[in-house]
Amino acid sequence: MTDPLVPWSGRGSQYTEEEMEAAARAMREADPLTQGRFQAEFEGAFRTYTGADHAFAVSSCTAALELSAVMCRLQPGDEVVIPAHTFAASAIPFGRTGAKLVWADIDPDTLTATAETIEKVLSPRTKVIVVVHLYGLMCDMDPILDLARRNGLLVVEDAAQALGGTDKGRHAGTMGDFGCYSFHTHKNMTTLGEGGMLVVRDPDLAAVVPGLRHNGMRPFVGDREAYWKPAMSDVDFDWDGVWPYNFCMGEVQAAVGTVQLKRLDTMNAHRRERAEKVRSALSDFPELVFQRTPENRDNVHYCLPARYDGPAGRDAFMERMAFHHQVKMVVQYCPLYRYPMFRKAGFGDADCPETDRFFDSMVSFPFHEWMPEDQIDALIEATRETCTHLRD
Repeated sequence: MTDPLVPWSGRGSQYTEEEMEAAARAMREADPLTQGRFQAEFEGAFRTYTGADHAFAVSSCTAALELSAVMCRLQPGDEVVIPAHTFAASAIPFGRTGAKLVWADIDPDTLTATAETIEKVLSPRTKVIVVVHLYGLMCDMDPILDLARRNGLLVVEDAAQALGGTDKGRHAGTMGDFGCYSFHTHKNMTTLGEGGMLVVRDPDLAAVVPGLRHNGMRPFVGDREAYWKPAMSDVDFDWDGVWPYNFCMGEVQAAVGTVQLKRLDTMNAHRRERAEKVRSALSDFPELVFQRTPENRDNVHYCLPARYDGPAGRDAFMERMAFHHQVKMVVQYCPLYRYPMFRKAGFGDADCPETDRFFDSMVSFPFHEWMPEDQIDALIEATRETCTHLRD
């Protein structure tokens, strides 16, 4: 298609002058340019914002998920329950452990997994539940946490799309054993395109994260004859046989994150206003079914997905929006069991009818916090015309 009237942007937010100055200040002052005072400041600000006790800046949410998977101490034959409707990175780190991936279905209204959909696929071999807060909406956590407690299971929250979202006032990512966040360019806030944060509940597990995050590096223990002997730093396993990684975040990224975090709630509020404007303007078209936000949960609207249930079908809707109106929409998150990677790994079997139903009819509208008002209006007008046209 030609340059669209309403494009699909790869930037979830725009930087302010204060944020750009924070980047420049870190470039001038940071020494070293990683693992320094700006990272410590960002981690502290994140703990304050979310209420988490232990938070570690990392290179991506995938890195946070990777560290979580390592700390779950999974073995071949163990099972990990993961929603089938999510981005592939929610599952790949757990597949790498040799554990079996078991797919949970989604609720057709909230588009997230529930305690009921998860419980259906539990077995005596289940060790971990991965909960994905999708499109900005948290899962209903209390029943899931109760299910996990009753079965002695660890809970990993993939909060990549829901930073700032809440369930009964509690922040996404702070209720399970591990919380994983993304600052990727698409997300509600970003640290120069990539970045993530890992929250850990257990203080003993939190103590091993610095070594796992940075090549097993640590100070030498005990008195030293001279500061250079035997070398600058020591390297060791935190757990015997568990090899560490390099998942560090740069100081410039951390400096930007500290400043942008201060206005996250304002940006999320703007997203909610935008989403409500679109949904309200299209409320007389019941063939468009948007994600439902239950009471006591706060949706931060990372994306604006819907199911198109009109008789003409999803592809006719997408085609008219894209080629007649130049509104670039997308289809997201193929069910993971349909991807070649997971099929080849032996994880192609699933009983997820709602996941299949949603994917086969889903549309995702172009939507980001800084989207110009005229593009919002054009999107609404195009959608109304398309729905009306396809009714005829």
